[in-house]
Amino acid sequence: MTTTERKIKNVVLVHGAFADGSGWRGVYDALTARGYRVSIVQNPLTSLEADVAATNRVLDLQDGPAILVGHSWGGTVITEAGVHPKVAGLVYVSALAPDAGETTAQQYEGFAPTPEFVIDVGEDGYGYLRRDAFHGGFAADLSDADAAFLADSQIPIDMAVFGAAVTVAAWRDKPTWAVIATEDKAFDQAMLQHMATRAGADITNIPSSHAVFIAHADAVADVIVTASESSAP
Repeated sequence: MTTTERKIKNVVLVHGAFADGSGWRGVYDALTARGYRVSIVQNPLTSLEADVAATNRVLDLQDGPAILVGHSWGGTVITEAGVHPKVAGLVYVSALAPDAGETTAQQYEGFAPTPEFVIDVGEDGYGYLRRDAFHGGFAADLSDADAAFLADSQIPIDMAVFGAAVTVAAWRDKPTWAVIATEDKAFDQAMLQHMATRAGADITNIPSSHAVFIAHADAVADVIVTASESSAP
């Protein structure tokens, strides 16, 4: 059996804050063209517990082992949900990776601020990325039209989620890969590198914005393929 035949065929994609699953379309197309079965989670972004539950429901539907992929806040989600018995490997795409007992907010401590990533929080505690800063802060390497669509279709997140601690860290027991966008304005680069290194991830750096999963969908898909082949029994 060749290496490409010996692969995990199921992939589950988890989006982050201020976005929905449609942003994965390019990665979905690249993977399905290569014979993968790809499922996309639609996180409600109302709590860590709710997002983990949404991810687990999709994992329950898989017909065998799966590679679990998370972008941004989706990294916190897969850190908790990744202990699911069907998860064979994890891929963090410019994503958060807290340890057990840590909150997402704690990941920012000691690292440089990101002034171009501007979140406006309403009286109800839900946050949106400021529209006039969205292109530069989230999607600098996308077209004006694509960035405008993402800005206008964004889903707000309950900002309280960043204070919720994960109870487990799946990356401690599952093989892990990380894609880091080197022009990401949502996170300090040192923070991204620190989290990925601590998780023992195989790191791929891509010169891109926070929207690396859209702007460089083929390159992200390549990392997922590597994870599927390397995690296969």
